[in-house]
Amino acid sequence: MNTVFMSRGIGVMEIDISSIKRISEKNEDENWRFRSFLKNRSSKTVDAAAHELYRKFSSEIDCRTCSNCCKVISPILDEKDVGALAVALHLTQGAFKEKYVLKDDEDDGYRFKTKPCPFLRNNGCSHYEHRPKDCRSYPHLHKTNFNSRLMGVIENCSVCPIVFNVYESLKNRLWHR
Repeated sequence: MNTVFMSRGIGVMEIDISSIKRISEKNEDENWRFRSFLKNRSSKTVDAAAHELYRKFSSEIDCRTCSNCCKVISPILDEKDVGALAVALHLTQGAFKEKYVLKDDEDDGYRFKTKPCPFLRNNGCSHYEHRPKDCRSYPHLHKTNFNSRLMGVIENCSVCPIVFNVYESLKNRLWHR
């Protein structure tokens, strides 16, 4: 277990992926109850707390030392993402789609055929400057309306140390257990 004491005064954080996955599974029912609690809270209040915690945890955790998101989930790529990666790889969009992605009708875009991401090299993106918009935005905690994206947040608790620590800290800050 890699529990780390934070330098900015918000206590401890967990960064070990296997511990995060185990704790997230153990806390699944609690996480859903907390989701119900948050749904009845002011979006402005929840956003402010989530954004503050996101800034603190993301300043302590370097995503590029983890890259778990690249290993276990796939971003949604739109046509612009496909085009940028195709150009970077000197492929036509058709050739790129055939080799790397599948149509995702549910999310109206494309997903990589394989996990981990085919462009993950040494825990980093081999086409970082051309990475999809979804990758650039992940873990999406900087966005507004946190309350409306809680299903995705809960799913990402077991994937991303930043999401896990933000959600656990929100429970401690906002929820009276």
